[in-house]
Amino acid sequence: MFDSGVGGLTVLHECLVSLPQEDFLYLGDTDWFPYGTREPARLRERIAAIAELLLGRGAKLLVIACNTATAIGEDVACAVAAEGGVEVVPVVEPQAEIAAAITVSGRVGVLATPNTVESGAYRRALEVEGRALEVTEVEAPKLAPFIQQGSPFDEGVMAMARAYCEPLKRADVDTLILGCTHYPVVAPMLQRILGRDVRLVSGGHAVAAAVQRTLERAELARPSAGEGTYDFLCTGDTDSFRELGTRFLQMPLGEVERVEIQAG
Repeated sequence: MFDSGVGGLTVLHECLVSLPQEDFLYLGDTDWFPYGTREPARLRERIAAIAELLLGRGAKLLVIACNTATAIGEDVACAVAAEGGVEVVPVVEPQAEIAAAITVSGRVGVLATPNTVESGAYRRALEVEGRALEVTEVEAPKLAPFIQQGSPFDEGVMAMARAYCEPLKRADVDTLILGCTHYPVVAPMLQRILGRDVRLVSGGHAVAAAVQRTLERAELARPSAGEGTYDFLCTGDTDSFRELGTRFLQMPLGEVERVEIQAG
């Protein structure tokens, strides 16, 4: 499993709860954070190199716990994984499936990074769900960096969140896809601004369910007994990753291994 930073730990948390018997290896590419404003061609090279590294560590399933990485480079990750006979679970499609199923009005919002919005990944994923949906996408370039830094919530952050939510309120969405795995951390703030009637769709639950289905279909799931391991790699400072990551995972991280990515 990999993400640009610690945001994907919100996905890992759900997987650890849903599939406690499995072993997980998480890579946070903190040296290259944020992905949301990176040049797409170089980011695709980076994603391919990360996929190769994780498959080299013995992964039986590759989870892209990053919306931007899914939007920009799902195909390259799949190509690398296919060479090793490994399937890939992305984050965009599972979220789109849930959002299309639960919206009543058909007005769906997407809050995401610039790269994710510009890729059109969520629009395409929602189109294949077979419903006539009105999709409103909003770029939030400053939100993930704020969360990654572990900055305290203050009135300035509320003002920023209100500005990002204003187009969603004008569009009268009843369902909002949190199009970045960092965003569940500020879900209570977004819920307050949008109101309790707007349903928020995060990546964690959707991806955990997709991981379980994929492993069972491929007959790779472990028996439901005991607890597996979870280990961490990062490309930046290990101490800061451990400190901030503990808040996201809501469990101890233990040792974090620093690795180099030979791409990007």
